[in-house]
Amino acid sequence: MTYKQVIVVRKDLKLDEGKLATQVAHACVGSLKLARKSVVKRWEDDGGKKVVLKVENLRKLNFLYKKCKSHKLPCFLVKDAGLTQLKPGTITCFGIGPAEEKDIDKVTSELKLL
Repeated sequence: MTYKQVIVVRKDLKLDEGKLATQVAHACVGSLKLARKSVVKRWEDDGGKKVVLKVENLRKLNFLYKKCKSHKLPCFLVKDAGLTQLKPGTITCFGIGPAEEKDIDKVTSELKLL
């Protein structure tokens, strides 16, 4: 089995590089904390694969987030604190996994790399 972690980012926000990196980091850590420890261990042993994908807008991001929840994948929605570029509570991205690659791909296979 292969494991990975995926971050899904909204492209419509046009975040600068530093802000984007921070939001992706929040998503990585948040979803990692929700994953089963045995899966995290296998994922780390497998190289800790991470992939960042993009969606057009909030509607698509919310749709995929709900789909992940229905598939019982560990996922974490990032809401910005509003201290710099965005209004408080702006949803920027979400993290999935680590989980089995095949299970994540059921939800994200049509998305493009960021």
